[in-house]
Amino acid sequence: MSKQTLEQKRAEHAWKKADEGLAEHGKDYMNDAKGLPALIMNSGLMQVVVWLHDKGGRHETLAQHLRDWLHEQCKTPKKFDEFMQHLMQADPRHFQEVTAEAFAWLKWLRQMAAARNGQN
Repeated sequence: MSKQTLEQKRAEHAWKKADEGLAEHGKDYMNDAKGLPALIMNSGLMQVVVWLHDKGGRHETLAQHLRDWLHEQCKTPKKFDEFMQHLMQADPRHFQEVTAEAFAWLKWLRQMAAARNGQN
């Protein structure tokens, strides 16, 4: 079996997380996933992660899914407090890499959640 590309890994992870999010929170998860890139673009990754954590429920689920992926790809901590400390102390290049990876994964999550929505 050939090695997966990064895009394939993103797609596979997003597929699984979309299933989990939709099973737990329904269409609201999909709608939140669709709006997340614009929120990050307007407010920044750290501010949005804090907002998601503060809101709790399906928002925290979405934040956990994102942190899980960023942990795999960027070696950021999975837990909220440690994740925030990591980003606050990150050098600008690493912070930019984490943000870019968040956008790349969210592109897949948006598409997978929309595709999987009708099947749950």
